Amino acid sequence: MKGLLLLLSMLLIWLLCSSWGFYAHTQINYLAVFCLPPQPGRFFKSHINYLRAHAVDPDMRRYADTLEAPRHYLDVELYESNIDSIPRRWNDALKKYGLSKLHAQGILPWQIHISYLRLVGAFEEQDSAKILKSAADLGHYIADAHVPLHTTENHNGQLTNQAGIHAFWESRIPELFGDRYNFLVGRAQYISGPLQKSWAIVSHTHSLVDSTLKMEAGLGFKERQKYEFSKRKGKLLKQYSRSYALAYSNAMNNMVEKQMSAAVLAIASFWYSAWIDAGQPDMNHWASPP
Repeated sequence: MKGLLLLLSMLLIWLLCSSWGFYAHTQINYLAVFCLPPQPGRFFKSHINYLRAHAVDPDMRRYADTLEAPRHYLDVELYESNIDSIPRRWNDALKKYGLSKLHAQGILPWQIHISYLRLVGAFEEQDSAKILKSAADLGHYIADAHVPLHTTENHNGQLTNQAGIHAFWESRIPELFGDRYNFLVGRAQYISGPLQKSWAIVSHTHSLVDSTLKMEAGLGFKERQKYEFSKRKGKLLKQYSRSYALAYSNAMNNMVEKQMSAAVLAIASFWYSAWIDAGQPDMNHWASPP
């Protein structure tokens, strides 16, 4: 019993501290559904609660699958000084770096492409259960690709005396201000090159790393002004204060909102493109998965 409670506690801590956090991941998948056209939108809307509830499944798998963690990040600087020097195709990267380095430094853009192909295959098979699982997983990885600290060795500010910035950026800020964000991002668009698009997303996100770190470092708040105590899940927790979070968000020119909105549209576009590439199967009368 104690072991189970410990595991549940670890899972809760992980959800609070990684990969956009529970709130943002579930919201991003949920909102992406409304960007889809009627086909395949009707099917996705009828299963919107599944897509929202399972948005964090890849994070949960980290405790059972040792190969899961590198699918969520790309430590660009540990590969090359310039992200453009990293081979885009998996086989080219495998030849250059070897599998051990790839698993150590992250495979996020390649994982997005792998998950995309799985979704295409699920559409081709007209397997509702596989479609929903693949779509939820794909949404998670695409969302992670919009977080600057998922693209750098300095993923939690540990190299710049900013420990804790990871959860601050991707969990605390959207949880405080997400209900004010503008998610009117338009309709899903067809992506002709999903691998290239994956890399374009990660490249843009990586370009935001410096400002993500420098803006927080330059706020100039005293230590006692940076934190406050608030209740969460029935427990009193020390968290970054609302005033500090607002100052950081403003200094970044609402970067979190922009990246979260971009993730919503990107996920919808990848879902839609997978349906197109599978031959646009008619989903109006598909049976619900068990």
